[in-house]
Amino acid sequence: MTVAEGGLEAPEVLTMLWDLSATISPAFSPSAWLMVRGSVIVGLCSLVKAPTDEGVLMIGYGVAASARHQGIAGRAIAELLDWARSDPRVTAVMAETAIDNIPSRRVLEVNGFTRTGNRTDEEDGDLLTWHLSL
Repeated sequence: MTVAEGGLEAPEVLTMLWDLSATISPAFSPSAWLMVRGSVIVGLCSLVKAPTDEGVLMIGYGVAASARHQGIAGRAIAELLDWARSDPRVTAVMAETAIDNIPSRRVLEVNGFTRTGNRTDEEDGDLLTWHLSL
């Protein structure tokens, strides 16, 4: 496989995601997924923290700039939700989006997520929070 033109994410973000997966995987697996088109890796999706005892997953996702606005994230999240619905450990999925990230908000809306609130993160700024009960 190859990686999408321009890469997926900044090296420090990829390192952070690798470390996150290494931390979460011993307790819950799978914890990360590749978005692939043909033989090209075009995006990533992962748990961003360990699931709650109640089975709530918090996900994050991103698509390479060269592959955006093509429905890739929407299809990937739909497939992730299909998997989650079949896993008895999972009861709900949550996500957060930047307030001004309309395409990411649309991915969640199309997949049935409901906006549940707002919060401010020191690193990421103002965020919208989303929830989907399974």
